[in-house]
Amino acid sequence: MAHDERDWSGDVTARSDALDLEEGVFEKDDPKAIAASLKASAEASERRKGTPYGSAMSMLTFYINRAGRHLSRERKAVLEDAKHELRKAFGRED
Repeated sequence: MAHDERDWSGDVTARSDALDLEEGVFEKDDPKAIAASLKASAEASERRKGTPYGSAMSMLTFYINRAGRHLSRERKAVLEDAKHELRKAFGRED
């Protein structure tokens, strides 16, 4: 990955027009806290495209995909668990 690609993805994560994210949201250790923060950001945003659920899940998925192999197994597990918690928070669980 070229240096400017890393800068681009970090810039998108930090200053996305879709959501104003809480600083350090993806570094939290509690999947429920990550989900709650993303949900609050998505519901508060007037600039997002699509639904709050879609925006929040897209941002979480984007972060996981861009971090890719640089995520530890433990960190990736927390973020994947946050997806599950986000679905629950939005009433999307079966």
